[in-house]
Amino acid sequence: YSSKDLHGAELITSYVFNQVENIRFNSTVGKYVGYTELGLKNAEAWNKGSELAQELGELERFCKPNAATHYSAVLDKTGEQG
Repeated sequence: YSSKDLHGAELITSYVFNQVENIRFNSTVGKYVGYTELGLKNAEAWNKGSELAQELGELERFCKPNAATHYSAVLDKTGEQG
């Protein structure tokens, strides 16, 4: 995100095995995208199942409240010279 109001917040979840990204969820795209043969099959199934609804809710449930906390704890502080 790039602003304090978190309007542009984006959740990206990547599923990697042996340094190969198989599936990625991007909240801006709003679905899972597969990058390997297995990833394509799983992405298709996850986009039809309850996994998609759960992942879509994570941005509002987890990311935005925690980002606001981190923003106020870290970014609102001015640098202090010691």
